[in-house]
Amino acid sequence: MNDSLFNEIQDSAKYLNLDLNSQEMAQFAMEHDLGEKQLQALSSVLSYLQEKKKENIISTLLKLSRLPLKEPKTFENFDFTQLRGKQADILKTLPTLSALYAHKNLAFIGPQGVGKTHLAMAYGRECCRNGMKAYFLKATELNQKLTDARKYGRESSTINGLVKPSCLIIDEVGRCVFDKENTRMFFDIIDRRYNKEGPNTMIFTSNKSPNTWGEFFNEDSSLLCALDRIFDMATVFMIRGNSYRGKQCETIALSAGEPLTMNKATE
Repeated sequence: MNDSLFNEIQDSAKYLNLDLNSQEMAQFAMEHDLGEKQLQALSSVLSYLQEKKKENIISTLLKLSRLPLKEPKTFENFDFTQLRGKQADILKTLPTLSALYAHKNLAFIGPQGVGKTHLAMAYGRECCRNGMKAYFLKATELNQKLTDARKYGRESSTINGLVKPSCLIIDEVGRCVFDKENTRMFFDIIDRRYNKEGPNTMIFTSNKSPNTWGEFFNEDSSLLCALDRIFDMATVFMIRGNSYRGKQCETIALSAGEPLTMNKATE
């Protein structure tokens, strides 16, 4: 009998939270005269259930992530040929999620339409595919979320909820200004995520240079230094160029002649 078959059954059982190890399965097989075909069938059933559970987990993670589902932004449908440069190949390593495991933050900086949000969303989706939580929101939504938390006394639960995801994506930094209380809550999130264990990254997109981000947070300089924690361990992609939105748009130029003048009827 192939030992790997028992190990496969054990691994699937563990994923399905079944209390069954390879030794117990081997003993059961001996007591019930199970042949290799029967064990293979059992392994196939458990593998199917394991894969089904994985798909359900991924589906749930994607629904909770606030990432688009109908027209998903993925690395597969991103046109990497649009971005060129000496270090452009680094972009192609993003699907490995190495930044997540290295506790490095990511920032995509550049004008509108160059693919910043697509890349950020694709990274979050890849996290979900690998069974990890991702959460996406725009800076304006984060600002409102923190304001609502203060209004309804949910500061602690809101902050905890934004610390938990392995990947937190904040889109369009610089579109709004955070007041002092929201700034303090935001910096609390940064600080707690900085010390978070396990796979962990924050992703930011903005058309503003990071050295100007302090303009969008109301607080004294001692707390604004918390922004430095974002970039203590970070990879910043500075993307320059023109927007390629609507690159397949067809424009048709037309002109019209002088409008016709109706002659008045003669009396």
